[in-house]
Amino acid sequence: MQKVLIITYYWPPSGGSAVLRWLKFSKYLCQFGWEPVIYTPSNPEPQEYDESLLADIPDHLEVIKTRIVEPYSIYKFLTGKKKNERLGVALMNEGRKLGVIGRASLWIRSNFFIPDPRMLWIRPSVNFLIKYMQQHPVSAVVTTGPPHSMHLIGYHLKRKTGVKWMADFRDPWTNIDFYKELSLTRIADMLHHKLERKVLFNADRIITVSPGMTDEFRLMGSKNVTTITNGFDEGSTGVHNNISDKFSILHLGSMPRSRNPENLWMVLSDLIKADQEFSKLLEIRLIGKVDHSVMESLEKHKLSSFVRMESYIPHNATPQILSSSSLLLLCINNTPNAKGILTNKFFEYLSTKRPILAIGPEDGDAASILNESGAGKAFGYNEIVKLKEHMAELFRLFTTQNLSVNSVGIDKYSRRILTEQLSILLNQM
Repeated sequence: MQKVLIITYYWPPSGGSAVLRWLKFSKYLCQFGWEPVIYTPSNPEPQEYDESLLADIPDHLEVIKTRIVEPYSIYKFLTGKKKNERLGVALMNEGRKLGVIGRASLWIRSNFFIPDPRMLWIRPSVNFLIKYMQQHPVSAVVTTGPPHSMHLIGYHLKRKTGVKWMADFRDPWTNIDFYKELSLTRIADMLHHKLERKVLFNADRIITVSPGMTDEFRLMGSKNVTTITNGFDEGSTGVHNNISDKFSILHLGSMPRSRNPENLWMVLSDLIKADQEFSKLLEIRLIGKVDHSVMESLEKHKLSSFVRMESYIPHNATPQILSSSSLLLLCINNTPNAKGILTNKFFEYLSTKRPILAIGPEDGDAASILNESGAGKAFGYNEIVKLKEHMAELFRLFTTQNLSVNSVGIDKYSRRILTEQLSILLNQM
C-alpha cells in the first residue's frame, strides 16, 4: 500500500460539487493499492455545509488540517454581508448588481490575491508539509483546483523535495468562464498565465475532467495530460419510481448569469400560452444559488409563479429528488470554453436514468455523451424552433406516462471504475 498526499481546499463538512471528486476518489483508492492522506484547511470558507458527506469518509483515513488566513471576513464587512453568509461562486450575485464597494473589492481580490484569495496558505503549507513528509514519507502528491493556490503548494513541494506530483484541474485556470470579468491589470493577467504555465509544465501528470479541457492544455504545450471525468457513486444512487404529478423540470446546482437558458424560458412561456394543460402541470424547480439576472429573466417571461426554489439540499437527498423529476435541466455556460464543460451533476443526472435536457453546444463533450448514451438531447443557446418541438413532445410523453430513457454505456462513469483509472496513472507516475 503506497501513500498519496491529496491537497484539497474543499473537504466535508464543506458541501457542494467541489468536494465530491476527491472525496469519492479517497473512498475507493485503498481498493487499488493507494492509501490517501488528506491535507485541507481547518477553517475554510465553504460554498455550503453538508454533514451528510461525512459518511463517505473512510474510518481509517488520515486528515491533516492547518489554519488558513483569508480576506473574506474583510470583504463581507465591506459589502454588508453577514459573518456566516455563504459567498457565491463564479462571481455570482444573488442580490442586485455589485455596488461601488463590491466592484472595488473584486478589483483588489483579482489583482492583489493571485491566483486566488487562498494564496496566503501556500508558504505555511509548504513549510508544514515538508516537515510532515520527512516523518511520514509519501509516494506521490495530488493537488486539486480551483482554488489554484493548491497547485502552487504542489509545485513548491516538488521543487524542494522531488516528490512525484499530479495536478488535477476540475475547472480551467485562465480559460475559466468568468476570467475576463475579473478586471485584471496587464501585469496581473501576465502573472496568472506565468503561474499556470509553471503548473502545466512541471507537474509529472495533469488530469482534467473533460476531453475539451485536456485538448486546451495540450495546445498550450503541456504533456502527460489525461482525462478522468467526474462520475456517480453506485453506492448512493438508484432509480426510484415516485415520479412527480407535475411536469417538473429540475436544475440542480448554481445558475450564474452565463448559464441562464433564455431560449428555454421563451419556449416555456410560449407553451404556457398555447396549452392550458401545460400551464397547469408545469413546475420549474431550481435547487442551488441563482443569479439575480436569471430571476429577472424568469420574471420577464412571466414564469416566476411556476418556479420553486431551494438554496441547497444535502447530497444524500439528491438521488431521490433527481429521480422523481420529469426532466433534468443541464445548463452549460455560454462562454468560449463551453464545449469542454462537464459538470459533476451531469453524471449524477445520468445515474438516475431520467431524461436530460442540455442547453449548450451541440458539438460539446456533454452533447457527445448524451448522444452516445441516449440519455437526452442538447440544444444550442439560440435554438428555439427545435427546442419547442422537443419540449412539446416530452410533455406529450409525460401525459401518457411514457416519459423515460434507456441510458446505455454509463457504467464507465462509476466512481469506483474512475478511481481504478486514477490508480493506474499513479502507478505509472
